[in-house]
Amino acid sequence: MSGGPQDENGKPRDEDGKPLDETEGWESMAEESEQGLAANPELEAALREASEAIDEDGHVKAPETSASDDFSGEEIERMAGQLVENRDKYVRLLADFDNFRRRAHKERQDIIQYGHENLVKDLLSTVDNLDRAIEHAHQSDGGDLASLLQGVELVQRELYAVLAQHEVHVINAEGSQFDPSLHEAMAQVQDDSAAANSVIEVLQKGYQLRDRLLRPARVVVAKTPADGETTE
Repeated sequence: MSGGPQDENGKPRDEDGKPLDETEGWESMAEESEQGLAANPELEAALREASEAIDEDGHVKAPETSASDDFSGEEIERMAGQLVENRDKYVRLLADFDNFRRRAHKERQDIIQYGHENLVKDLLSTVDNLDRAIEHAHQSDGGDLASLLQGVELVQRELYAVLAQHEVHVINAEGSQFDPSLHEAMAQVQDDSAAANSVIEVLQKGYQLRDRLLRPARVVVAKTPADGETTE
């Protein structure tokens, strides 16, 4: 039973009271239904593209673009030229670095083999004076000991001057407090006249090159006598 308006015979009418052709209405609905179910190539293509654009996780895939889509032929050619230029720069830089590495290795070897050349040159004159003093002592058969002593003292002064010229200095240890970074204690002696842990005798001189220790001074260190002990 239809729920719309009807005439006195029970036939359906529209809102304006005009009779409706039920057959024509059903035929039009059937035609629309058949058109909606019919295969549509454009719709199928759209559905296929939509499914391909979605990944397995349900996310939209990023669109794929090619260089020809984003860049013109001139831009591609320019970038290719820039790539070749960058490659040439890289090759030259690699060659320069290899040359630098070889020079650095050679300079390091030269420093190891000849780094003390200047010091040796400065010591040659001191060695000459020492040779002269020894030769003079032989000629005098050891009789002129005073001259020999003066010659040796001259060589000693020249030697210290050369060492000072190269920033090598003697460690003044006697009378100072014992410093394990500069001194090496060879013995410890009781001495009431000296402060405890002070150097009272130098057995071998120590030397420094600027602030670097070359050799510690070997010293004797004073200690105060314990209770009941006497100073020898």
